[in-house]
Amino acid sequence: MSDPPVVRIPGRVRALLVAYFLTAFVVIGQVTILGKQVYDMTGRELDLGLLGLAEFLPVAFLVPLAGTFADRFDRRRVFGVAMVAEAVGSLLLFAYVDSEPTSVLPIFLVAGLVGAARAFASPAGRALLIDLSPIEVVGRVVALESVAFQAGIIAGPVVFGFLFVVDEALPYLAGAGALLLAFGIVALAPASGVRRLDVPATGRAFHEALEGLRFIRRSPILLGAMGLDLFAVLFGGAVALLPAIAEDRLGVGAVGLGWLRAAVGIGAGVVAVTLSIRPLKRRLGRTLLSVVGVFGLGTIVLGFSRSYALAFVALLVLAGADAVSMLIRLTLVPLATPEEMRGRVLAVENVFTGASNELGAAESGATAALMGLVGAVVFGGACTLVVVALWWRLFPALRDLDTFEEVLPAARE
Repeated sequence: MSDPPVVRIPGRVRALLVAYFLTAFVVIGQVTILGKQVYDMTGRELDLGLLGLAEFLPVAFLVPLAGTFADRFDRRRVFGVAMVAEAVGSLLLFAYVDSEPTSVLPIFLVAGLVGAARAFASPAGRALLIDLSPIEVVGRVVALESVAFQAGIIAGPVVFGFLFVVDEALPYLAGAGALLLAFGIVALAPASGVRRLDVPATGRAFHEALEGLRFIRRSPILLGAMGLDLFAVLFGGAVALLPAIAEDRLGVGAVGLGWLRAAVGIGAGVVAVTLSIRPLKRRLGRTLLSVVGVFGLGTIVLGFSRSYALAFVALLVLAGADAVSMLIRLTLVPLATPEEMRGRVLAVENVFTGASNELGAAESGATAALMGLVGAVVFGGACTLVVVALWWRLFPALRDLDTFEEVLPAARE
């Protein structure tokens, strides 16, 4: 018998991966420089936490609406319009920073606008990628999506750090240009193929939006995986404190900060490339819990470090561990969700996993104000280890998960 033909990744999917790189390039680069901008203006770790909170709250409030939009409208258009809104936010930041600002309040307000746009972009964009991918290549596409995202994480902070040195307002103008380029790429992609009816009456729409949350609650594996990420990143959100760590602990400026933030992308990118070539296939649950534990240990090392080299290595390790857990979740959730509910479920997951970074930033900033910078980072890493231990006992279905095939809807019937 001859081997089955190799299914190629469609060109439209490869084009979308370029758009994902550009969005990650802007989102992470801009967040890094915003943190630097805010900390330079106030010198308070708490304000770094408030910046994360400003980015998180719109996502939390808009999750029902964002998921419904992703399931009922052309996901390509939802994704594209959201990117245009993000570009508008970047232009507003450019105009404000160029005016030599003295207050951080307008920055928080614009960060909230960008967070609202991301609430719609994330579920629509991720669902669109799965819609356009043959089922045989979904695992490879998810890995390549992570590679594109991590490449953006590496390039964004480094490029934005250099641009910040040239002119403090320049990174935001560059970000707007990159987002508009990404919009052009998405606009040329084909429609997702499943066109929804008009949005129903308000009560029914809200009921359908919450169905994504109910679906997750009925699945111990999905609930466990998303909850693990939520609490691990909530307590281990030390990356948000990098502007303070770079200045107060390591004595480096914007360029050094940019490379520290890029270390997160380098560590995660190496893992993502490796797993795109040799994807994980067995012992998924135990691997997920183990790497989150490594993430917690890396966070503790980062908290104690006064050496730039040691901090850089700690970020490489914790980011690589986080990339393994992220790839498992990014594959697990869409495969376990029926196509007609994918937008709503991914919108809820965006709060659990994506927006938990911003909520973790808020927690880290508040904890740093109470415990000091070192205490906040070390405390967060230790709490992450406690969460792993609890999840090992509380979610045996997740712990014993072996392969992705076990979560397919057909496998559960």
